[in-house]
Amino acid sequence: MQSSTYTVKANAAFAFQRRTFSNNLHNRSATTTTGIRFSPLHLHLHLHCSASSAMGAKLARAENGIQTVMNLSSVKARSVRAQASSVGGGGDEEEAVPLRSESNSSGTVLPFVAVACLGAILFGYHLGVVNGALEYLAKDLGIADNTVLQGWIVSALLAGATVGSFTGGTLADKFGRTRTFQLDAIPLAIGAFLCATAQSVQTMIVGRLLAGIGIGISSAIVPLYISEISPTEIRGALGSVNQLFICIGILAALIAGLPLAANPLWWRTMFGVAVIPSVLLAIGMGFSPESPRWLVQQGKVSEAEKAIKTLYGKEKVVELVRDLSTSGQGASEPEAGWFDLFSSRYWKVVSVGAALFLFQQLAGINAVVYYSTSVFRSAGIQSDVAASALVGASNVFGTAVASSLMDKMGRKSLLLTSFAGMALSMLLLSLSFTWKALAAYSGTLAVVGTVLYVLSFSLGAGPVPALLLPEIFASRIRAKAVALSLGMHWISNFVIGLYFLSVVTKFGISSVYLGFAGVCVLAVIYIAGNVVETKGRSLEEIELALNSGA
Repeated sequence: MQSSTYTVKANAAFAFQRRTFSNNLHNRSATTTTGIRFSPLHLHLHLHCSASSAMGAKLARAENGIQTVMNLSSVKARSVRAQASSVGGGGDEEEAVPLRSESNSSGTVLPFVAVACLGAILFGYHLGVVNGALEYLAKDLGIADNTVLQGWIVSALLAGATVGSFTGGTLADKFGRTRTFQLDAIPLAIGAFLCATAQSVQTMIVGRLLAGIGIGISSAIVPLYISEISPTEIRGALGSVNQLFICIGILAALIAGLPLAANPLWWRTMFGVAVIPSVLLAIGMGFSPESPRWLVQQGKVSEAEKAIKTLYGKEKVVELVRDLSTSGQGASEPEAGWFDLFSSRYWKVVSVGAALFLFQQLAGINAVVYYSTSVFRSAGIQSDVAASALVGASNVFGTAVASSLMDKMGRKSLLLTSFAGMALSMLLLSLSFTWKALAAYSGTLAVVGTVLYVLSFSLGAGPVPALLLPEIFASRIRAKAVALSLGMHWISNFVIGLYFLSVVTKFGISSVYLGFAGVCVLAVIYIAGNVVETKGRSLEEIELALNSGA
């Protein structure tokens, strides 16, 4: 997801270009650097912490039958069969048991969510680590004057993430969620080790490529696993925790770069330290329960009973296994092929997932992060670290707020509020650069616009798309639909990174900001007409609403 969906959004993608463009900004003779740096996922601010990204965020349908399992004895289970065929869903009937409960099992689930979030931290860390380290590693490897090779070092992560995003969902369906996490730790750890010990550019690029594959897989399986073990009542809050930890990973990368000025070789330690959480992820998943939903689908009922006992308590085992078995009886169709995603039966829901990640990236998060340093300098903030920290802190704060509001305001409301706020912020940024009447306050207004934009992004556009994917995709198309949506995230990142500087040079940053504001307005219109609210609704109700155009 991002995507997608990869993201502050720590856009390491523009890191090496920043130095070149800053000089060009003063002579007004800016030219695109020969080495292209592609913006990484939003930190979901995808930093892409939220579009990382972000980017991002990852992902199969969250199954209410698994997630609402508390105090089942006090709630009478009810089965709902979605009549999808009457609205174009055709044979996609799948019984679900939207269980509700009054007790709270989140305390039991949280440790396993925390283990999964190690993948999200690594996601953000690998996105952000090159931002501060690139200048020093370039000198150490003898490529300080070769922006093309520097661009390859940055963009190799993006290329690997694209590959990983297209395979993560399929691996999770084939091998299970926890085993896929353990497999994912291999490229994450090896990639970090190769980067830390690289004596040549080739080794560095291979390491970044492997790390990219790792974060691409993480972008799919972290939200997938969290959604399938989370109680429905707090599914939105726990789902957005993924985005929060991506932001934390990016901030960790920024902090890790502080000793660089005193110790130019510190960049190796910055990359090498990522091996530790990779190993912890593999070990932690060895003790974490598999998704009960996946186990029941595979016919491993006895293992599902053990997982349910670990997650929700032994008193829930018999009833929940029965309910999960019942909910899976209608899903007897074979897995969909790639061309099925474009059929009239599925295209609407698939297009919603892809469009959300596309809007996430085209709304300008990378540009805002890229220019944040220059904007803050115009307001008298000379420290690059301080500027990055302010943007990153805004993103983390906004994502934390979104986590608390996700199950109260709802996903659609947050998306509409987020993109509307981003449009106004972009308009303010554009005016601060061009409106002569505001010249005396341009620096302050630009900083305010940047912070408000990042806050708005992190409230909805960053975390929500990755959370929505597990809720809107039917199990038959899950893996491939998730891969397509995340692929849209990474491909749009690639295109933006490739052409962004050329567009800015030709039209000016003010006009580009104005264009981003227009994209945000289009996103509001699209979301209002095509995205359904999923808060408190069963998966069947969501699918029915999407198919019927509700």
